[in-house]
Amino acid sequence: MDYTLRSGDFSIHIDELYNNKLDLEGFSRMMKDPSYCYKFYWLEAIVILISEDIHQATFDDVINEMICSAWYSVREFHIHLSGLRVDGMVRDGLERAVLKLAEISNLSANSSEIEIKNAIKKYDDLIRVEKNQLTNMVPYRALAGFLPVKNPVQSDESKSRIIAYVERFNAAEKLLPYTLGNSSGLKREIFFQPAWSEMIRDNTVPILGWIRFEKLKWLQNNNPEVPGLVYKLSPMDEKMRKLGKVRELWEMVLSITEIRDVFTDNAIIPKKYDVDHFIPWSFVMNDELWNLMPMDSSLNSSKSNRLPQWEPFFKKFANNQYLLYSLIHEKDAIHKKFEECYRDNLHSIWAGRELYRKGNSKDEFYGILQKNMQPIYDSARRQGYEIWDRLGKNI
Repeated sequence: MDYTLRSGDFSIHIDELYNNKLDLEGFSRMMKDPSYCYKFYWLEAIVILISEDIHQATFDDVINEMICSAWYSVREFHIHLSGLRVDGMVRDGLERAVLKLAEISNLSANSSEIEIKNAIKKYDDLIRVEKNQLTNMVPYRALAGFLPVKNPVQSDESKSRIIAYVERFNAAEKLLPYTLGNSSGLKREIFFQPAWSEMIRDNTVPILGWIRFEKLKWLQNNNPEVPGLVYKLSPMDEKMRKLGKVRELWEMVLSITEIRDVFTDNAIIPKKYDVDHFIPWSFVMNDELWNLMPMDSSLNSSKSNRLPQWEPFFKKFANNQYLLYSLIHEKDAIHKKFEECYRDNLHSIWAGRELYRKGNSKDEFYGILQKNMQPIYDSARRQGYEIWDRLGKNI
């Protein structure tokens, strides 16, 4: 089988088994000109269901898959699926559905798919308005790329007329990926066309890759301040965290001088602390040395992925960073251990050229750190990250 995938213009070249039956150009237009992000999640959910050898589903089935798929990005990383309105309200219906379910279920951000689907079932009546909104036009408009330029997939058309037109077109022209049943609301059936299902099952990986690439571009455009967005579409493997060399570096510092916890002001006890991020890892998505600190293990889980209050905690954090910086340039052994952090924890150009260069006074060091960290902190705050203080309260 021969197929190729091109970003921006999805095209699959497949043998005659498919070419005589399927409008592949129409399929490539399914992602064109979306108004909201949930169009990406709609098609992704359909591909996933077909890949599981499911031949018929309902709007409800697809939307439940969409909520599960969007859950982690919205809850853990505060991604806005289609940005915010000018009044600060969420634009995207799928994001509203996730947030509503989170509010009434108290599920954690890293809940499993089974836990999320159980919560959807339990609280289905309470999120029905949000789920119904997702069925308004996307199931129909997603098919518009297959239809003639002048087609009835318009917001003022009745659903029954659109369904009848789709059925006539499917019978007279090339086959559509799916057709729709006559039940109402979330119970409306979706029938997956066998030839399309076969093609999608044979090419699930590249098709999902195309959808997720287009979705990523959309999300980045709507979240321009968010770093590392490519890593925020699904749960991350904790093994990606690279803190070993930083911990060894702080251990050497603690063997020479006292370091006080940023939040409790108590002395850090060697080997009895956690290395944590001042600005949450879930926002920066890196383990840069300039954002890491030793802290009381008992507070780490309380802080979780929230932001510390900038004042007074940033000054205390910067003071500990300056103590580290001073010893890096005073002690050869610590400088050597610092160099071992290059591979995993020292990638920011500004940190190498400015922050850790030899000769900075305390005020200069503090100014460089603040100049580069505060905009990131402020971006996380605008994105919706909660503020935490040492008593574990949200602000």
